[in-house]
Amino acid sequence: MIPYPQNVQLSEGSFIIPDILKLGANLPKNETGYFKKRLNSILKFQDSKPSEAELVYVPLSKAPTENKEFYSLTINSKQILIQSHTQQGYFLALQTLIQLFEEYKEVGKIPAMKIEDHPKFAWRGMHLDVCRHFFTVDEVKQYIDYLAMYKLNTFHWHLTDDQGWRIEIKKYPKLTQIGSKRKESMIGAYVDNTFDGKPYGPYFYTQEQIKDVVKYAQERHITVVPEIEMPGHALAALSAYPELACTKGPFESATKWGVFDDVFCPKDETFKFLENVLDEVMQLFPSQYIHIGGDECPKTRWKECAHCQELIKKNNLKDEHGLQSYFIQRIEKYINGKGRKIIGWDEILEGGLAPNAAVMSWTGVNGGIEAAKAKHFAVMTPGAYCYFDHYQGDPQSEPNAFGGFTPLDKVYSYNPIPAELNAEQAQYILGVQANLWTEYILDFKQVQYMIFPRLMALSEVGWGTSDPKNYKDFENRVISHFKILDKMNVNYAKSIYNISGKVIPSNNGIAYELSTSQNPNGIRYTLDGSTPTINSKTYQNPVSIPGSLTIRSAYFEAGQLKSAVSSQQFTISKTTGKKITLEQQPSENYSFGGAFTLVDGIIGNVKQLGKTWLGFQGKDVTATIDLGQKTDFSEVYFNTLENKGSWIHLAKSAKIFVSDDNTNFKMIKETGKEEIQNTKGKIKLNLGKQNARYLKVIIENAGIIPAGNPGADSKAWLFVDEIGVN
Repeated sequence: MIPYPQNVQLSEGSFIIPDILKLGANLPKNETGYFKKRLNSILKFQDSKPSEAELVYVPLSKAPTENKEFYSLTINSKQILIQSHTQQGYFLALQTLIQLFEEYKEVGKIPAMKIEDHPKFAWRGMHLDVCRHFFTVDEVKQYIDYLAMYKLNTFHWHLTDDQGWRIEIKKYPKLTQIGSKRKESMIGAYVDNTFDGKPYGPYFYTQEQIKDVVKYAQERHITVVPEIEMPGHALAALSAYPELACTKGPFESATKWGVFDDVFCPKDETFKFLENVLDEVMQLFPSQYIHIGGDECPKTRWKECAHCQELIKKNNLKDEHGLQSYFIQRIEKYINGKGRKIIGWDEILEGGLAPNAAVMSWTGVNGGIEAAKAKHFAVMTPGAYCYFDHYQGDPQSEPNAFGGFTPLDKVYSYNPIPAELNAEQAQYILGVQANLWTEYILDFKQVQYMIFPRLMALSEVGWGTSDPKNYKDFENRVISHFKILDKMNVNYAKSIYNISGKVIPSNNGIAYELSTSQNPNGIRYTLDGSTPTINSKTYQNPVSIPGSLTIRSAYFEAGQLKSAVSSQQFTISKTTGKKITLEQQPSENYSFGGAFTLVDGIIGNVKQLGKTWLGFQGKDVTATIDLGQKTDFSEVYFNTLENKGSWIHLAKSAKIFVSDDNTNFKMIKETGKEEIQNTKGKIKLNLGKQNARYLKVIIENAGIIPAGNPGADSKAWLFVDEIGVN
């Protein structure tokens, strides 16, 4: 069962699965219809009189807990009894029962048991971006079905962005006439900066289609939360109504990914426009919360805009961040006046949080912590654990993805309640959500691939029964669910079958530890770069890496290749495997392997940021490496990245120090911005003859992103990989 219930008690006996299941007379009609449809390929159904019913429902006048989603499910040799206080609880019980029928149909009987169950978190969500790439109504409904299967209850529908406006607004027809299309789209890796040359759109949902989707979700007890982005991510809207910007334009829907300087200008006509848009949105979506975005809003145009500067003075605002808070608070007041609440990405904390706003914490956990401590509700969705556009397996054998590295076990390890919160503050954590941004997701088959099986891990995290110590048990349950997904023709990722490699320190430098979800005796590997066969070396213990080489590995079963072939190249230097410390830690999104990543013998791939690089936002890198003893060397090398569209800038400078006691350091080399730019971030410094035990490398972050660049006024990212010494 996924998510695993809170309490399961097995008892003697079993329920024999009949050819025709007899249904009680008072079963809630909508939910039971869903149940019958889900199982119609393995069961037939028949209404029957109470004395003969095999599926029985007894509503509870009051739930044993205050949780409206509570249910109990009792299975004995004669019948199956569901009890709940709400039809939502009944529906969740049916989801558990569906899984039991699917699991035990071939056996012919379900073990007798009693389940008492309810979720830990009230918000268990999945997000879908339909702006970068669009998905049909039928595909959106399939997505909602996946949420229902795993007891998620919130669908966050990202409907507007720079690359497309996807919701019909009758008062402003140009939003979809103009804003729902773009002249072309970026393709391939971001760093390639290539485009397909093909017009995209017009793609949008009519209001009737949206009503249909909302009703479909309601029938599955799922709340649809719409997102209308403001004040940033507004290019598609500005392409239709340029008068809402700080400058005259013209504008067009963005053809590439990233963040753009042109945003909504906080003038009265803009607020009137947004209020009118929100009026139509709120008529379509009955959700308590309306998501207003609020993220990644560059302040460049506001700084140059006379109206914005006058508004800052007039309202005694501190700066442009205060102006963002003014913008959000004005929108919140309007939405509150309609009996609704706002939720926004954690940048809405900038300049002060609107009085009743909830925060969706994506840049890390700090936004959620800050909100909860201020007694504001928060939904935890940190990129490091909950961004399903990240790679989930070895990037070399996975489809092109945004970056990051978020495998199944990492999602499963997440605890949505930060340790920094006390019990009272923790009550403000509404729940957890995963996000699927679609820059690199071209069709719905790829949507399926990116969410499965990670959605199952999210489901159990949100239900509150995940336990990282029992990950292997969870993984086995996931594999058993694959046969259900196969029957549904779902294109799920099989990354957990592939070989996973991890570099570990060893007495002689480093070793490479291989693992798989299957029998480890099935792993074969080579050290000469050749493709493994069934006759290659059998993996038994971590493989010592004596020098620069390429290790390739694969999983075999019954003599047949069952996995992709994994490949890892090693470049060994005098720092490889040595003890390293960092004064400042990398961002959690880009921290795979920690400091050891910088001495693991792996040179970073510029197209795969998640696994081989460390990323630091607004921080310098100060790394100290203990070579173990006084060592001769004459060269140091490392790489930094430049990808300005993603706010990644080359280092401003680098300094090299040596020491024999780890206390008194002497600087022996310095390089500046010009040299780093000339080498495109591939730094190789001649140090002359050196003999020292400790090496300190300080790599300076570019700092605040200058005007004219994506993300201007925000903290730049610094990406660094292997620090090697020869």
